[in-house]
Amino acid sequence: MMLSACLLASPKANSGQPDATVEETREIARDAYVYGVPIVTSYATMYAFSVDRNNSQYKGPFNSLLNIARVFTPEDTAFVTPNSDTPYTFIGLDLRAEPIVLTVPAIEKERYFVFQMMDIYTFNFDYLGTRATGNSGGNYLFAGPDWDGEMPDGIERVFKAETSFVNIVGRTQLFNPADLDNVIAIQKKYQIRPLSEFLQTPTPPAAPVIDWVKPVNPSPQELSPEFFNVLAFALQFAEPVHPTETDLRKRFERIGIVAGEPFDFAQLSPELQDALKAGMADGQKQIDERRESLGGNVDDLFGTRSFLENDYIRRAVGTQVGIGANSKEEAIYPLYEKDSDNQRLDGSTGQYRLRFAGGEFPPVNAFWSLTMYKLPEQFLVANAIDRYLINSPMLPELKKDADGGVTIYIQAESPGADLQSNWLPAPEGPFMLALRYYLPQASLIDGTWKSPLVERVR
Repeated sequence: MMLSACLLASPKANSGQPDATVEETREIARDAYVYGVPIVTSYATMYAFSVDRNNSQYKGPFNSLLNIARVFTPEDTAFVTPNSDTPYTFIGLDLRAEPIVLTVPAIEKERYFVFQMMDIYTFNFDYLGTRATGNSGGNYLFAGPDWDGEMPDGIERVFKAETSFVNIVGRTQLFNPADLDNVIAIQKKYQIRPLSEFLQTPTPPAAPVIDWVKPVNPSPQELSPEFFNVLAFALQFAEPVHPTETDLRKRFERIGIVAGEPFDFAQLSPELQDALKAGMADGQKQIDERRESLGGNVDDLFGTRSFLENDYIRRAVGTQVGIGANSKEEAIYPLYEKDSDNQRLDGSTGQYRLRFAGGEFPPVNAFWSLTMYKLPEQFLVANAIDRYLINSPMLPELKKDADGGVTIYIQAESPGADLQSNWLPAPEGPFMLALRYYLPQASLIDGTWKSPLVERVR
């Protein structure tokens, strides 16, 4: 179904009060909030990257490719828990008019790379890269839900998305600072172009111009009723509705959340306004309780629609833990929010250690890293030595323990000149840590190999 120019430019306003009772409104608002957190957050990222040219996080217009020839720093705040291991390549796709072709060069087999495909729902609907397609390169086609063409000659594979807009996040492994020029050379060979240009055929008509709505601040989303207006707006790009969600979408319409139509909180009665706000708080409570119950094990929060099984709370937790995280076949992300004594991590009151014993380093086919994030923002932590992580490529420079293992010192102050190579600076306040295991081996995926605990020493 192609969206009309009229719908996009001048959507019809809802009128009247919802047909649900106050109690029903609260329950539906709760479920719509949980369902909508990934979509509204994904929309905010898309808007910052490809729509709002005045935003400091702007990457470029849709259907353009932007390479970041550096690793991320505390200045990068468009999404939470970014990695600082791999230079990124960002591609925001608008697939309404025609498919887009991505060309990838051949890359040496020792270098890990990946292009992760995430739709508006935040499902990782497919992958291109070392694990999924190999390092030999080729041309790959991305198509939206309306395209039903044949795979053209010269295309290695077609990736079909459920939604009209897609975020593609590319990561190219950087071995060490001296390797940056090699990564840049690879990034320069990544190329995207419309299918018509690839085939040298006439360009199809342009998609309708969109009158974008401003996103809501991702934190705290549950305090802004404008959330539902953004959700309704974004849902028009997630059509046709997936068969498993037809009844759910109709239920949301009972409180005025209709795809492509404005949601006017101000026209509701005070009782219904209170019910909506209470429902949002109820939804966030469900998300917080599920996150707390996981104990840092977030491996099953990211993946395809079939993997997540329409567990909307699980999908929302994944969004708030770290939108854009990989599926566990690609990478595993143990989170540390508490120490081995079940106490919250805090650089103002504690010093911590994390130790890999000799012969007990993470079993990965690519690399591992431990990254620091301040709370509640979940952004990288500015510090005197500009170090945001310690990873496996740094092992030759780290001081070894007597058994050949490595102890990482996690604290706000330097542990001393002789241990500074192993120091991961913490903020003077609450923080969290994320281990990243890229291309995890079977013993990591099945849980046979256990991540070490963070131990408080003061």
